[in-house]
Amino acid sequence: MQDHVAWMRMALQEAHKAFEKDEVPVGAVVVHEGRVIGRGHNLIESLQDPTAHAEMLAMTAAANYLASWRLDQSTLYVTLEPCMMCTGAFLLARVPLIVYGAKDPRYGACGSALQLTDGKELDIRTEVISGILAEPCSQLLKEFFTKIRQNRS
Repeated sequence: MQDHVAWMRMALQEAHKAFEKDEVPVGAVVVHEGRVIGRGHNLIESLQDPTAHAEMLAMTAAANYLASWRLDQSTLYVTLEPCMMCTGAFLLARVPLIVYGAKDPRYGACGSALQLTDGKELDIRTEVISGILAEPCSQLLKEFFTKIRQNRS
């Protein structure tokens, strides 16, 4: 459990980088054999790329590091429950464990809005652990959206 908290803190650092860039503050790290091999934070607005989610960027970095698309010995840590695109990508990459902080009731695909990780529809399963540092992850998102609303007023 302590390791999960430590890795999530690193993902939260990535989320803060997104916040500073006026991106939705989501951060992710991919851990393999006890070290971070991929990291990312949302860059959707900066890159004008709908796939530039924190998880996707971290996964690409991890795959490049391993020189393999298979991340079957890796764990994803992300501050917000992954959407269907990101969850699907991690399932296809054979990631055995996804750990996230805050739930996403609108778009979360690890049990909140959708459930893609249990293998009922697919022959691929991944374990999910939720709620690690959920409060600071949620708080950062709330601060961001409050800031956005204030700037629009």
